[in-house]
This record gives sequence, C-alpha cells and structure tokens, in this order.
Amino acid sequence: MATSIRLTHQIEQRINSLAHRTGRTKAFYLREMIARGLDEMEDYYLGLDVLERVRKGEENIESAGAVRKDLGLES
Repeated sequence: MATSIRLTHQIEQRINSLAHRTGRTKAFYLREMIARGLDEMEDYYLGLDVLERVRKGEENIESAGAVRKDLGLES
C-alpha cells in the first residue's frame, strides 16, 4: 500500500545519509521506523485506553495475589 508523508528537510537528510552510508534503501529504514514505532504507540495508546476504563470502573481489575492464586502460583 502506497502512503505519502512530508518529512522535514533535516529528517530527510538524515535518512538519506543513513541509507547512503549503509547501502540500504530509504524505504527499508522508513518501514523499520514505522514498525518499531507502531509497537510503542500501540502499547502506549492502548494502555491509556485501558487505564481510562479502569478509572471509570469499566474494567475488571485483580490484585497480583489473586492472579497468582488463580494461576496456582501461591504455595
């Protein structure tokens, strides 16, 4: 899927330099940055969503002790 974005001149220069110095394509680095950044953004924003539901009382929560007991980890 083709998508276009505008980069600042400085960021484009940095990506061009990295690609040139390593022999890889700009597209390779852009895909890597998006994939790695997406993992972090999912963790952050989906975590915020859960936190908001917890604060509103819309999410069930359990203590660590209860979870350990349910998993049979309590001795």
